[in-house]
Amino acid sequence: MTGTDGRAAVLGRIRSALAAVPPQPVTVPREYHREPLSGPADVERFAEAVAEYRARVHRVAASDIAGLVRELTGSDATVVVPPDVPAEWITGVRILSDDPVLTVEQLDAADAVLTGCAVGIAATGTIVLDAGATQGRRALTLVPDHHICVVRTDQIVDIVPQGFAALGTERPLTFISGPSATSDIELERVEGVHGPRTLDVLIL
Repeated sequence: MTGTDGRAAVLGRIRSALAAVPPQPVTVPREYHREPLSGPADVERFAEAVAEYRARVHRVAASDIAGLVRELTGSDATVVVPPDVPAEWITGVRILSDDPVLTVEQLDAADAVLTGCAVGIAATGTIVLDAGATQGRRALTLVPDHHICVVRTDQIVDIVPQGFAALGTERPLTFISGPSATSDIELERVEGVHGPRTLDVLIL
C-alpha cells in the first residue's frame, strides 16, 4: 500500500464513522463589545499603553507641534509630510511634501515623516492609519526611519471593536503598536526591520 492509498483508507474510515454519528454543530460565542464609544475615551490609558511599546509620548497643543517636531528631528532635518497636513504643524520645519509623489529613495533619505492618524486604541496602545486626511499613502510611514504621529484625543477609543466601528472598509489599514520590531529565535529584539525604528506620538 502506498502512502496515498493509506491516506485514502484512513480518510474513508473517518468519513464512515462520521456518517454513522454526525458531529453536533458547535456554537461559537460572538459576544463582542460592539457598541460605539459614548463619552471621552481613556486618554491616559492610551498614553501608557503606547509608552509600553517603547514609543515616546508627548502631550502637546496644536500651536506647539511644529516646535516639538523641530526639537525631535533637529533644525536641519528634512521631514516628509502628506500634502494636506495643517500649516501650523510644519511652521519653520524643513519639509518634503509628497506632492508630486516622492520616490522610495527620497523617502529613505528623509530624516522623519510627520502624519496624523485615523484612530488610537487605548486598550492596546495601537494607532491605526487608513490613508485618510493628514496621513498620506502607506509608504510614507513605512520607509522613513522616524515616524512622528499626531493623535487627537477625539480620535482615541477605548477598545478594539470601537476602533473597527470608527474605521471604514474601503481603505487600506495600517496598525502601529510601537516602533517596528521583531525578535529572532534567541529573543533578541531588533527594531526598524519593516518600518520606522523610532516612533514619537504627539497627543493633541
